[in-house]
Amino acid sequence: MIEQFINFVIRPPRAEYNPDQYLWEKEFTLAGRTYQRQDLELKNTRGYTLKCSHYLPSPFPEDTSLPCVIYCHGNSGCRADANEAAVILLPSNITVFTLDFSGSGLSDGDYVSLGWHEKDDLKMVVSYLRSNKQISCIGLWGRSMGAVTSLLYGAEDPSIAGMVLDSAFSNLYDLMMELVDVYKIRLPKFTVKMAVQYMRRVIEKKAKFDIMNLNCLQVAPKTFIPVLFGHASDDKFIQPHHSDLISEAYAGDKNVIKFDGDHNSSRPQFFYDSVSIFFYNVLHPPNVPRAHKLEKYYDLGDLKLGSGVDESLLYEILSSLRSASTEAASSSSVLPTISSTKSVSELLSEVAPVTDVESFFGEDTNGNDGHTDVQDKQLNGEGEDCCSYTSSNRESWGRCSSLGGSDEDLRADDTLTQVFATPMRSTKEKEKEKDDKKHKKKKKKKKPKSERFEKLEALSRRLRLCLLKGSTHRRHKST
Repeated sequence: MIEQFINFVIRPPRAEYNPDQYLWEKEFTLAGRTYQRQDLELKNTRGYTLKCSHYLPSPFPEDTSLPCVIYCHGNSGCRADANEAAVILLPSNITVFTLDFSGSGLSDGDYVSLGWHEKDDLKMVVSYLRSNKQISCIGLWGRSMGAVTSLLYGAEDPSIAGMVLDSAFSNLYDLMMELVDVYKIRLPKFTVKMAVQYMRRVIEKKAKFDIMNLNCLQVAPKTFIPVLFGHASDDKFIQPHHSDLISEAYAGDKNVIKFDGDHNSSRPQFFYDSVSIFFYNVLHPPNVPRAHKLEKYYDLGDLKLGSGVDESLLYEILSSLRSASTEAASSSSVLPTISSTKSVSELLSEVAPVTDVESFFGEDTNGNDGHTDVQDKQLNGEGEDCCSYTSSNRESWGRCSSLGGSDEDLRADDTLTQVFATPMRSTKEKEKEKDDKKHKKKKKKKKPKSERFEKLEALSRRLRLCLLKGSTHRRHKST
């Protein structure tokens, strides 16, 4: 029992992870901007290698230094715990640095010390950032063990701009005595105190620190850094009164936020909003203008498509264009399939060269413009049909056989295989339509080329409308 409790303090479960799988990518986009993850290693005073990551804008703004927040994880945590911090702070032009403390994650070391040795690891990180001319001021954000680490270090370095302390404990000895009651260890009080003294000696021998020295109430009156305390109201591991005690003893500007949840639950959005506002006020990040430069253009006649256009929307539009410009042999009602290995630029290169109006509108060698007329009706028809991707409209992209007509009706008129799906007609209406087509076929003349160019321009306008609406439209996929 005592050995388990000792390991509970200095050797909790260790996070083992793959950085490329659990951290943000080496280069990623967030809120329309590009950022990068720089991995590095630092050596602490005990000779242990610390695995670190720094999230920065890519490219870094010229002639500008940005503030940085160091995220400090809990006793069983790692660098991956800072993923949420990166999402919250990077859009405010605040960089995020995170590390695996010694004894945690992928860093060297066998034991954790709940903040005692971790504050020395934090000191190495701060020293590294101060030597970086791209970094202006520094803030600390810690959770549980990381919150205690931040407070212990902040008492030694008043140049820290601000701290967010989530679920810090006031005194390790008091916490251990509380946990005896929480876990309902039925022992007399004097026996528990003797066991704690035994644990103290073992921990000092193994992990090289004295649990009696981990007392935040001793350093809080000497710390003047602006601080935001956070604590879950249902936290049974480190109860909320710990943050209240530290806040009462704290000498600097302070604020306490309580929220629903327990020690390990995800934090509510209003707490993250408060953290973002707090760091914005204490770090004063510069206003870096958003780059409006488009990296790439796709040429589709008179229509210019920036690289920021939603590719999924382009796939849908291009699939309909290809189905209209090619005579598919299939009679399925399913959307035309496009290989997922092809990029949008390749698909556009297939469609964009179709400047020949006659071939684009699918005119057959017999001068039959039936396909053209129906397609033109689809493009210039009423409503927003070409922009809608509901299941009912997807069915109208299929061929006539999807309507349930018999094979004999289809064989009777080959031109029907080229027409997009229309509502069901009775047999008499179909026969009458065949007779009308025979008479019209004789009288119909080839439309002038200028009129077909107008149709191509109409298609371009409709395509542009689809792209403009693409930012707010999301297609509802169905099997």
